[in-house]
Amino acid sequence: MSTSAGWDRPRTSLYTDHYELTMLQGALHSGAAHRKSVFEAFARRLPDGRRYGIVAGTGRLLEGIADFRFGDAELEYLRRTGVVNEETLDYLAGYSFSGDVWGYPEGEAYFPNSPILIVESTFAEACILETYLLSVLNHDSAIASAASRMITAAGSRPCIEMGSRRTHEESASAAARAAVIAGFDSTSNLEAGLRYGLKTVGTAAHSFTLLHDTEREAFEAQVAAFGPGTTLLVDTYDVEAAVRTAIGLAGDRLGAVRLDSGDLVAQAQWVRQLLDELGNHHTKIVVTSDLDEFAIAALQSAPVDSYGVGTSLVTGSGAPTASMVYKLVSRTDDAGEFIPVAKTAKNKTSKGGRKYALRKLNERGTATQEIVGIGHRPEDDGNDRPLLQHFIKNGELLPGWTGPEGVLRARRRHAETMRELPSVVNRLQRGEPAIPTIYQED
Repeated sequence: MSTSAGWDRPRTSLYTDHYELTMLQGALHSGAAHRKSVFEAFARRLPDGRRYGIVAGTGRLLEGIADFRFGDAELEYLRRTGVVNEETLDYLAGYSFSGDVWGYPEGEAYFPNSPILIVESTFAEACILETYLLSVLNHDSAIASAASRMITAAGSRPCIEMGSRRTHEESASAAARAAVIAGFDSTSNLEAGLRYGLKTVGTAAHSFTLLHDTEREAFEAQVAAFGPGTTLLVDTYDVEAAVRTAIGLAGDRLGAVRLDSGDLVAQAQWVRQLLDELGNHHTKIVVTSDLDEFAIAALQSAPVDSYGVGTSLVTGSGAPTASMVYKLVSRTDDAGEFIPVAKTAKNKTSKGGRKYALRKLNERGTATQEIVGIGHRPEDDGNDRPLLQHFIKNGELLPGWTGPEGVLRARRRHAETMRELPSVVNRLQRGEPAIPTIYQED
């Protein structure tokens, strides 16, 4: 497994809910715990106004499954608090996932009821992964889905993830990872840089300017420390005066100026004009300040070179969860034969049976349908692309899906899937999913 050096991943076995273990105890008591089972993670619907979602978090999840163990501290806690009985503790002491995991690769688009992740193992092994699995996929996929819309709006202009201070410290690094998968260029979060090999960037905040007696002294210190190619924040006081001061100190080698307040469209236009008049044709303009995909789209006509995005990104831009669920869809009976099972409650129905999925592509490589076979693999007519990849085989993590390598692979997948969905790339459309899902029964 490829991971960045210097980071020890935590044990994940108690990132779960109490009832996962009481179900395990009940299933051990009934004798059904070792029935072979198939669980599926999917979203019944997309957030309002969204036409697609982007899968993210799978690489983190796979690492977490590998670390899903119950050591002495966890077992003692469960014993002391009476969560489960001794028989269940004995089972947990030897727990190690030995089944198979399939799923859509990170960076892939998904739609309502897409079989995003499939877990094949005994009920006991798969059941207790539910909460951890959903917490990772729901968070990371929500971030990646928002990030993808922002990248669509930004076009060829790079986006920087800078939302760490607006979320939990652990979710901050996960959000950075998900954003980069969906096309963000870099992050301000150093922990994400360490863990996942992401490019990190950053220069100075308003407090740096306020620390010094004058803005000139602050800029002088920054240019002396980092060279003229640095990015200077020019809206602490008077923007025009700050731009002139910055150029006076760094000359035409000034890397960029950052705008963080006001009417960004109008401000970027006259700042660009001022930079050009002063001979700084290559000095870039970076804009920040509560951007989302709609604000970025509004800035398309402005002479902006890159965007820094924080709050809206790490909160899913209005959709902080992907609303995925994890359901048992098939299990063996007493004769060892698989039978489909499904919930039929109002508004929460699901389709039983092991799923297989492919995306139909026309001769131009444009996606037209997602085909989901229930109990069988849909026929590939030669242009189609199978969606489910094998991540864990007989308990062994297959290479290429985790660590920095996994992030790069996912980023490429996102770029490819966006080319297959030109209708969502052209504009921020609202309405029905970008392509229909067609089910094929046995």
